Amino acid sequence: MLVSSWFGKQRKTTSHGHGHGHRSIWARLRVATPHGHDSADRFDNALETSKLGMRTLVWSFLALFATALAQLVVVLFTGSVALLGDTIHNFADALTALPVGIAFALGRRAASRRFTYGLGRAEDLAGVVVVLIIAASAALAAYEAVRRLIDPQPVTGLWVVAAAGVIGFLGNELVARWRITVGRRIGSAALVADGLHARTDGFTSLAVVLGALGVALGFPMADPIIGLVITSAILLVLRDAAKEVFRRLMDAVDPAVVDLVEHVARGVEGVRAAGDARMRWIGHSLRAELAITVDPALTVTEAHHLAHQVEHRLTRQVPRLTAAVVHTEPASGAEGAHQLVESPVM
Repeated sequence: MLVSSWFGKQRKTTSHGHGHGHRSIWARLRVATPHGHDSADRFDNALETSKLGMRTLVWSFLALFATALAQLVVVLFTGSVALLGDTIHNFADALTALPVGIAFALGRRAASRRFTYGLGRAEDLAGVVVVLIIAASAALAAYEAVRRLIDPQPVTGLWVVAAAGVIGFLGNELVARWRITVGRRIGSAALVADGLHARTDGFTSLAVVLGALGVALGFPMADPIIGLVITSAILLVLRDAAKEVFRRLMDAVDPAVVDLVEHVARGVEGVRAAGDARMRWIGHSLRAELAITVDPALTVTEAHHLAHQVEHRLTRQVPRLTAAVVHTEPASGAEGAHQLVESPVM
């Protein structure tokens, strides 16, 4: 499966110093699992993953918007303040699709001389926005719970309110599972964070249900107390989402993937050793840099060709890796070569 560039446009690559660019290899996007290379385990290209992400956002937005509208109808007939707050949460959750959608759209733009890696990292910034929305939701849930403790509000039509809460939970959980699954599948931290936020609103909907049941059983303070408990659960989800987005912003990758890169490089015939691998996420794709040790008797052309072979193997066997810059070093006299590079020419 060969595509030109990330999104269907051929990008020019450069060979500079010890890095090795290769049009056909750098343009290739092979996503496979570490233990298998069946075509069913791959995505065709980054365009398809972005289309999948956009479809997920659109359909989840519609699902949450419909859920919120259904709850709003119940609010108008019952006057439930708790359900009104949950409805606001669901509308807010639907709107979190906007920053992620904008990020996906920006990520589809071709790289330029100014943005040489493209705008894929807009997804990470969108993840920050989503985390802030989760934090705001937690603050609002805490505010509503405390306010209801201080100033209890009567609720009519408790069973209708409870049913609306169940609808809110089911709608949010469906969207959460959808977003989290697709986000992890395409490697988008922002989409995963957005799914976690949908899950928080599902918990808030459950608080409405349990609160309504408590009020129906003669315990009017049940709803605000449960609201505080759910606020704590939201804060836990906020911690996990913030941790994931923070790691992505700090270029964190799974150490096992780094080990895999070095292991795959060592398996290429002619490579005596491989190490110093560095990796980072650009949107939902990975880029790598590493050094390989080769026979010092190789010509420049032969070493260059071997570097391309390593690059080719890596992009085929490492999940979500789209490009690798390979530095070649002679097996003997490597220290001397580095000294020549580092010493100024007089």
